[in-house]
Amino acid sequence: MRLLRPVGAGVCQSPGGRHRVVPSVVCAVGVLFGIVYCFFGYRCFKAVMFLTGLLFGSAVVFLLCVRQPLPDSALGPEAAVGVAVGAGLLCGLVAMLVRSVGLFLVGLLLGLLLALALLVGLEELSSAPPRSVWAPLGLLLGSGTLCAVLTLQWPRLFTTLSTACFGAAAITVAMDYFAELLGLVLYVVERLKAAPRDAPVCWVTWAALGVWGALAALGVLVQWKVTAEGYSHTKVIISRHQRHMQVLRIRQRDDRGRSARGARAKKKKNPVAAAAGAPGNKASPAEPAYRRKPHPIRRYDGDVLSGGPHFARPPGGPHAAVDLGYDYGSQAEAVGPLLRI
Repeated sequence: MRLLRPVGAGVCQSPGGRHRVVPSVVCAVGVLFGIVYCFFGYRCFKAVMFLTGLLFGSAVVFLLCVRQPLPDSALGPEAAVGVAVGAGLLCGLVAMLVRSVGLFLVGLLLGLLLALALLVGLEELSSAPPRSVWAPLGLLLGSGTLCAVLTLQWPRLFTTLSTACFGAAAITVAMDYFAELLGLVLYVVERLKAAPRDAPVCWVTWAALGVWGALAALGVLVQWKVTAEGYSHTKVIISRHQRHMQVLRIRQRDDRGRSARGARAKKKKNPVAAAAGAPGNKASPAEPAYRRKPHPIRRYDGDVLSGGPHFARPPGGPHAAVDLGYDYGSQAEAVGPLLRI
C-alpha cells in the first residue's frame, strides 16, 4: 500500500482498500487500552507492567516465527500467533512480578517512541537525512537504553511519560487506521528502513501525528494532577510490609498474653509454690517457738578479741569468769562486775 498522495489543494486520494472486521476490532480494543495507558498508566502500575511485557514478548516472538522459521517446522500464521501469545503471557508475568524488569521495559518503550519521532523529524527537517540502516538501529538502541536506565532511576516521572506517550500512540494508530488505513504507520516504517521518500505526505498523516503529541501531553497532565496525585507504587509495597510486621506483632502479643494467663492459672492452683518460686519473693525462715539462751563464754586475761581492745584481768583472781549474755550474736550487758579498760 502506498502513502496517500495530495491531489489539488489539500485533498488526498482515497486509500485503495477497505476496512476489515478483525483489524477494526483490534483497533477498537487498542483505543480502550490506549485510554487506560494514557490517563491511568501510573495508577494501574501492575496492569501496565503486565501489558508491556505481553506486548514486547508477543511482538518479538511473532517476528522471529515469521522472519526466521525453523527448517523442519511448518508453522502457519495461527500457530505463530499462539506461540507469540504464550511467550507474551510469560514475559508479562515476569514484568509484573519483577519490578525492575517491568520498569526497564516501560523505559525501553518510551525510548523507542522518542526515537521514531526523531527519525520523522530528521526526514522532514534535515537537508541530508541518513540513508543507512544502521542509523535508525543505533538511534533506537541508544534512546531505548537511555530511557530504560532513567526509568529505573526515576520510576514515577518516566513511567508517567512512557504510559502517556504509548497510550496516545495506540489511540493515534487506531484513528489512523479508520482515517487512512495506517498511512502514518507505513510512513514510519519507511523511516525505519531509511528509504527515500517518493511522494509528499498527506495532511491527514500530519494531523494524526499532531494528535499523538497533543494526547501525550494531555495524558501526562491528567496523570500528574489527577489520577496519579498522591499515589506511589513504592508506598504500596512498603505498606504491605508494614501490615505483615503488624500481624507478626499482634501474634507475638497474643502469645505473651496466653503465656501470662497460663502462669496466673498455675498460681491460682498452687499459690504457695507460686509465691515461693516467684522472682523477688525470698522464702523467710520460720520463726522458732522459743529462744534458748546459749551457754556463757568464759574469757580470761590475755584473750584478744578480733578488732577489739584488750581486757584487763577482772578482780577476783585469774580464773574469774566473765559472763557475756547475748542473743544470736548480739552482745548484751555483761554479768558480774564491770570491766575497766
